[in-house]
Amino acid sequence: MIRLFYLVSSIDSAKEISDDLHEHGVTDWRFHIVSKDEAGLYTHQLHTASILDRTDLPRFVERGAIIGFVVALVVLLSLSFLEVLSMPTAAWIALFAFIVAAGAWVGGFGGIQSENYRIQPFHDDIEAGKYLIMVDAPKNHIPKVKELMTKNHPEAELQGKDSSINNPFAGRRTHKIQAA
Repeated sequence: MIRLFYLVSSIDSAKEISDDLHEHGVTDWRFHIVSKDEAGLYTHQLHTASILDRTDLPRFVERGAIIGFVVALVVLLSLSFLEVLSMPTAAWIALFAFIVAAGAWVGGFGGIQSENYRIQPFHDDIEAGKYLIMVDAPKNHIPKVKELMTKNHPEAELQGKDSSINNPFAGRRTHKIQAA
């Protein structure tokens, strides 16, 4: 899936785009709107971006789980080679799973406090009152979505595109949204 990023200035425009996307078969699961006017989005019955889309929670949980996996391997292999603990296999597996889960849990603390690395480039626009519309579409549907938006919603400025899949190792400052 490819995620297209559009900025619009008014909630009415966001509503028209939402209605148009629904008419053309794009479900709420495939587009999200980010705005500081959460109440306005709610009263206009617009699909707001979830906490998973607005924060870096998924990316940091993934990163924490990967780090936990590496730490668990190192710790458990060290303990087994040193023969410090004699435990049944199930206990080793449980300890391994616990360390991985703990890494994911600790990673989540950082992610819940951070703005999503894909939304961060639009932070100033969102704070200025604009609406960021993110549309997820399969690669072969991208031309149709772009055509629909250009034809029916010229006020929506295409800001770029990116993958809809999180990259746990993308840097906040180094990740760039591709020009469309």
